[in-house]
Amino acid sequence: MKILPQRAGGGMEMEQVIDRYQDMVYGLALAKTGNRADADDVFQEVFLAYYQSGKAFREEEHRKAWLLRTTVNQCRRIVGSTWRKKTVPLSEREEIPVLFREPEENEVWQAMQGLAEDYRLPLYLFYFQELSAQEIAKVLSIRPGAVRMRLSRGREQLRQALKGAYFDE
Repeated sequence: MKILPQRAGGGMEMEQVIDRYQDMVYGLALAKTGNRADADDVFQEVFLAYYQSGKAFREEEHRKAWLLRTTVNQCRRIVGSTWRKKTVPLSEREEIPVLFREPEENEVWQAMQGLAEDYRLPLYLFYFQELSAQEIAKVLSIRPGAVRMRLSRGREQLRQALKGAYFDE
């Protein structure tokens, strides 16, 4: 029995939408929430919302922007939930680290996780999702000038975090 519909959102099959955008949605959720369990929840909620909305998009860029915006909103909902604030993490539970093929990528990812969200998200969207400052501004509901400032400050903080590993001191 197939749970997903044959078609969703402008004639594209739901499975095609998930295949095309799963890395983008999951990566953004992981960058924003900082852990796999919450990123998994966000991923499911975003695609469920997409299915339930039945939205038709004139252009693929509109679908992408809608998914990015919905991902950010779902992350805010999960991170800001009162239930989450009342929970206590299990000390025995180890977080499974995110691993990339190249050791340098792992170091950059770890350094990015140490940045404040205000800098981490614009950097992730700019470098990993290749969005422009204008597109990032729409996703994060801030001015393009603020995006450029956050990218600049985030790059500097990332440079400081990686100093010695890749940059001469």
